[in-house]
Amino acid sequence: MTKIGFVTTPLTSAHSVRGVGFYTRNLLSNLKLLAAKYNFEIIELENYLLAKHNPQIDIENYKLDIVHYPFFDLFRHTLPIMREHKTVVTIHDVVPLEFPDHYPPGLRGQINFQLQRLALSGVEGVITDSYASVSAIRQYLRVPHEKIKLVYLAADPIYKKITQPKNKYKLPKKFVLYVGDINYNKNIPNLTAACRLAKLPLVIIGKQAKNLENLDLSHPELTHLQKVDFFNVVRLGFVSDEDLVHIYNLAAVYCQPSLAEGFGLPVLEALACSTPVACSKTSSLPEIAGTEASYFDPYNINDMAKAIKNAKSANGPTQAAKFSWEKTAYETLQVYKELT
Repeated sequence: MTKIGFVTTPLTSAHSVRGVGFYTRNLLSNLKLLAAKYNFEIIELENYLLAKHNPQIDIENYKLDIVHYPFFDLFRHTLPIMREHKTVVTIHDVVPLEFPDHYPPGLRGQINFQLQRLALSGVEGVITDSYASVSAIRQYLRVPHEKIKLVYLAADPIYKKITQPKNKYKLPKKFVLYVGDINYNKNIPNLTAACRLAKLPLVIIGKQAKNLENLDLSHPELTHLQKVDFFNVVRLGFVSDEDLVHIYNLAAVYCQPSLAEGFGLPVLEALACSTPVACSKTSSLPEIAGTEASYFDPYNINDMAKAIKNAKSANGPTQAAKFSWEKTAYETLQVYKELT
């Protein structure tokens, strides 16, 4: 039986409530369900793997065939350079490299980036979430195409159409919904402007937006927010998945205005709930939404406002059903199989 060491650091780090944690949690649980059928054993490797001492000391006791790191930090040294096992690493996106003026790494970050690239040069496989990310990884990290494997993500099955959603948070009768961070690539200034133009209130769900007053808006990653008018914007902060299902179902339209995305999971969640979707026609988003979205140029506020007003719900759940965590796990196992 082939033994796979699966690094679980994102389950206990700051990533635990973000996309990387969601990916790690769902992939791991589904890998465990399928592994034995395909002659694999999944062994969880906790935080000690990335401790300052030599990580190989602990790994050797498991007699592993492959180690999978389900995350890759561009500006922190998270991937060991010296390894005794074949290695697979998941890189969700390289957005900071696409917008370097807004994601300055600093001196330590620059050094770590070079260490990460050196470590990356020796891995046997790189998994990523979209064709857009495949292209970006090749361009910015110089990873050979034959090493990169495309494995799509999926929405949690909890997201579905609800006939009578509950308005627990007393949201407006008709509103535009956005779920996620407010970093530069998320294009929040244009989103708020487009919603004003469309004459619709905006609801933002995410910890960053809720804590906006406590953020340092002079930081290069946040300077784009200095002149944003948050009038008629409801900032809910973090909400549970159970509540979020109802909010998707209440929304008149879900909008993903991103300049770049590695995948775009909220788009899939909205589609699963039969919520009309308007999203950027750039990066990975057309791959995810297919024909079930109203597309716009993310740099054009008028175009965005028009797409928000014209978004219709047709076959969102059918599109979302093309993606599943069982499929994600199966295709990940196929990556492992190719390396054995």
